[in-house]
Amino acid sequence: MGLRDVAVVGAGMTKFMRRSLETGRELSFEASKMALDSCGLTMDDVDCVVVGTAPDAFDGVHMKGEWLADGAGGWRKPVMRGYVGGGTGVFSPIQAWYHIASGLFDVCLVVCEEKMSTCQPHPQGAFVTIFDHTTERALKPNLLWIFAMEMQRYMATYGISERDIARVAVKNKRNGLDHPATQVGAEVTVDDVMNSAVMAWPVKRLDVSPTSDGAVAMVLASDRVARRITDKPVWVQGVGWSLDTQYWTNRDLAYPTYLEKAAKMAYSMAGVKEPRKEINIVEPYDPFDYKELHHLEGLQLADKGGAPQLIIDGVTERTGNMPSCPSGGLLGVGNPIAAAGLMKVSELFWQLRGEAGKRQVPGKPMRGLAQAWGDLMQVGTVVILGNEPSNR
Repeated sequence: MGLRDVAVVGAGMTKFMRRSLETGRELSFEASKMALDSCGLTMDDVDCVVVGTAPDAFDGVHMKGEWLADGAGGWRKPVMRGYVGGGTGVFSPIQAWYHIASGLFDVCLVVCEEKMSTCQPHPQGAFVTIFDHTTERALKPNLLWIFAMEMQRYMATYGISERDIARVAVKNKRNGLDHPATQVGAEVTVDDVMNSAVMAWPVKRLDVSPTSDGAVAMVLASDRVARRITDKPVWVQGVGWSLDTQYWTNRDLAYPTYLEKAAKMAYSMAGVKEPRKEINIVEPYDPFDYKELHHLEGLQLADKGGAPQLIIDGVTERTGNMPSCPSGGLLGVGNPIAAAGLMKVSELFWQLRGEAGKRQVPGKPMRGLAQAWGDLMQVGTVVILGNEPSNR
């Protein structure tokens, strides 16, 4: 038996914020209820639950997947927790897809949650042990200065300026103003970004997404069930993932090879031959402004070193030929790690159904791509959604 077609039929999202009063369980419950209500289902209709969340240290709870399970609807149901760092939010619906495509289940609820504010004095501390204990930890690295090295390598290799990169933050924060869940939507200028405090050169404060609390949930269903639930199913056309070595010093940081491999896997499954012509909306992962550019190139949507020109030419504006992060992305909405990735997949769902409100891109987009990235610049996860089942 071949793989079954799978569709997204509902989605829900809490507001993103710096310090939520709700627990992770409560955030998960809120997002789950919103997603189920959006498609007229209850937990009685759900066969299994996928929980996506980043390090346990954020919530300060050991075995966080089990702890979140009841709030996420996993009471007396099969529950799976996925974790691939920042790539989790896009990998979680991939896990739901293969549970349903395989014929094992008909309806799967995906819940991605992060409550970063619990990690004190700062969530950065959750990552102190991910570095190699012999070759790296003695230097006392943190993620910011490693990403600063990657940003500098990207700029130096292709002759890209800090001001060109800052345009991404300006665009995404402006787009975020139209998102009802935004934490950091704002009108800023390139000069504002350039004059913000240096955190680890060349990374400045406004180049970086915030730490956030929040949850997003999504309902996926088999083709038979999806057509019964809604007359506007949004189909999973392609999925892809790739895991590169964690030894980031062994790779050329100027180009995300891990993402190219994941993208090509998803394009092959979706039958996409010319992504620059066939992808109508893209939600690349943007925890830093340079990463949106980096990822557009890895996704084969721009030439190497060519993504900044797309920003300059307005191609990636919400009204452009290839809207990029029309949601506002992590820079314009917020970055509760796993939930941020699932927000991007949910944005495609709303956009393709024409339900994105003020964020709606013009015309009638038929296909969109969401992508996330995680760990030590090594994980690439990609989902392609469309208004028709894939041509595989």
